[in-house]
Amino acid sequence: MQGKTTSWLRRAGLAGGIALALFAAQVAEAAAETVKLGVMGGAEEEIAEVAKTVAAGKGLTVELITFSDYNIPNAALDAGDLDANAFQHKPYLEAQIAARGYKIVPIGFTIVEPMGLYSRKIKSVGDLKPGSSIGIPNDPSNGGRALNLLASNGLIKLAPGKGLSPSILDIAENPKALKLVELEAAQLPRALEDFDAAIINTDYAVNSGLTPSKDALIQEPREGNPYGNFIAAREKDKDRPALKTLVDSFQSKEVRDFLETRFKGAILPAW
Repeated sequence: MQGKTTSWLRRAGLAGGIALALFAAQVAEAAAETVKLGVMGGAEEEIAEVAKTVAAGKGLTVELITFSDYNIPNAALDAGDLDANAFQHKPYLEAQIAARGYKIVPIGFTIVEPMGLYSRKIKSVGDLKPGSSIGIPNDPSNGGRALNLLASNGLIKLAPGKGLSPSILDIAENPKALKLVELEAAQLPRALEDFDAAIINTDYAVNSGLTPSKDALIQEPREGNPYGNFIAAREKDKDRPALKTLVDSFQSKEVRDFLETRFKGAILPAW
């Protein structure tokens, strides 16, 4: 009887030890969890570095993967090379989903970067002459965004009902016969000398040495701007706890304070 009792106790102790080891492994795995986050290089990477530090304090390791082309981060996320990305607004994601069928969803707002019109040749939009050339992004969402900026400042008039994503074909009136030239968004800062003016996404503008508050001739509104950027994830992962921690880290006081001191209104919190 004593032998059977000893054997049972040994088995129970072994089972308990295994359970404890498994629990410890699970705790260690959770504490050491890493997420791969895709961001644009430059200003947005700086912001992500602050969020990365905040996340580390919450037990989450964030590995930043940087890009220079808007076309790549969603493809990388869809392929499983990233856990999330943080670079885009809703109209851009909607256009990408329509074109490529991605099952990607927004999970938390990060920043908003009011788009602006820049020039090396003129000092105000009033200096635009008939036939002036204006560069705009060639992707549908940011191109539409640029057209809305021109329309809101009376430089063109768009056909009604086109919302956030009009195209050049939707221009109903162009009183100065402006020549709108579509170019890849990342190329516009380098091509600025070739145009009378160009509408440039703020991250590319800042990365090229432009100061939006000083250099932009016109800008989108700061309040109520519908182009807030967000963290995006695959639909199947949208409720993953680690990604919630990532969102919380971006939507932190540390990031808000960094935006205020580093960018002085050029890049704003969107949450």
